[in-house]
Amino acid sequence: MKLIIQIPCYNEEHTLPQTFADLPKSIPGIDVIETQIVDDGSDDATVEVAKRLGVTHIVSFKNNKGLAAAFRAGAENALARGADILVNTDGDNQYFGGDIPKLVMPIVEGKADIVIGCRPIVDHPEFSELKKLLQRMGSMVLRNISKTTVRDAASGFRAYSKNSLMHLNIYSNFSYCMETLIQAGLSNMKIDNVDIRVNPKSRDSRLFKSITEYISRSGSTMIGIFLVYRAKKLFFVLAGLTFSVSLILFLRYMALITFFEANRGGFWPSIVLSGILLAVAVQMIFTGILASLVSSNRMLLEDIKYRLAKMEDRQRPS
Repeated sequence: MKLIIQIPCYNEEHTLPQTFADLPKSIPGIDVIETQIVDDGSDDATVEVAKRLGVTHIVSFKNNKGLAAAFRAGAENALARGADILVNTDGDNQYFGGDIPKLVMPIVEGKADIVIGCRPIVDHPEFSELKKLLQRMGSMVLRNISKTTVRDAASGFRAYSKNSLMHLNIYSNFSYCMETLIQAGLSNMKIDNVDIRVNPKSRDSRLFKSITEYISRSGSTMIGIFLVYRAKKLFFVLAGLTFSVSLILFLRYMALITFFEANRGGFWPSIVLSGILLAVAVQMIFTGILASLVSSNRMLLEDIKYRLAKMEDRQRPS
């Protein structure tokens, strides 16, 4: 069984040596351990440092494309290199590499498809109370969307089986963390959680500059993913709410003229608004039906992509 440990990097020449030093050299149940960095358009000596450290595989972008693109390229290269398990960690040495053995063990034992390394959020000394609250709330929201039991949705310290990598398709250009969990949950993959340790902070996050930006980008990403995977449900819920308001306005009009002998001509604005809302509700129902058809087509295309990946894997030399 081959394990590839992946480190997405953007100008990590100073932190990469320590990150690399903590990686395990042997793990029970793993026959081969290889390393891989995804150079996301670094303009420092990250690649030279990686070569000097003896990194097995180097995937390079000419310009910075973001974390999601880096993970996608790394996952594709890991599959092409025959990886049975891919572990993703960060180049800033945030996660303790010594916990990789317990991260991969549920996959080695056949108990999980994806394993999330859960940080000690409540006891994390470098997280403010606001960030702890936002992390817990974000994980709760994602659990409800993905129908999973993940405890740390934002953690980038993860292990993926070969089968799970073949199923995943990354559309986001911000972060793959939420999207892969939603896809995995909707595909009924087994997701496990293990507690991991973290290293002292080496630098500020480059993914976002402030809590406000993090909330904004994470929120827009969740909405975008929801529209991709749950558009039918969203439009049907909106249609139901709109129709309810339309019905309330109409019943109010009928009650007033029937039981209270109100002037029939004095409620035209309410009647017009009720009619408009009814038309909007019908339009949303049709939009939901179209979204359902598009979703079915997307699932067929993803299934074809998965089957092609399986065929390529079988044809790949051992």
